[in-house]
Amino acid sequence: MSASANKKLMQDIFAAAASPDAAVRDRSLFTASLADDARWVVTGQYSWSRTFTGKEAILNDLHGYVRTRLRDRTRTVAERFIADGDIVVVEAKGDNFTPGGVRYDNDYCLVFRLEDGKIKEIREYCDSILTEKALGLFPQTPAKVAG
Repeated sequence: MSASANKKLMQDIFAAAASPDAAVRDRSLFTASLADDARWVVTGQYSWSRTFTGKEAILNDLHGYVRTRLRDRTRTVAERFIADGDIVVVEAKGDNFTPGGVRYDNDYCLVFRLEDGKIKEIREYCDSILTEKALGLFPQTPAKVAG
């Protein structure tokens, strides 16, 4: 796919998943666009830093755990998209609360590598101190989360 097609796909994914109306938020395009062997790399040197390998690990071990740390209305709003070939960089801002009512509005730089219309790798850069302050330490072995 071209850089513009990759950028459009990422714009569509974020638009669907970040609707201001929680009732119409849809993460299915993200899930459908994630390659079975995709990797999500949480960069840095803190408790959340690790690589989640495979669609199941990304959706269950990472996103499943994050859902336990946030209220149901979670969303990440894209502010800028930059595309070059198979790479799309997304600057985004969280709009979230923990179950205890603490705001968790991290700033993200997400670097997506796509291949044939599928997301093969995501590199996440964010405020690690804010992540641990609001969400706590990431467990050594994440509990399996149903859903």
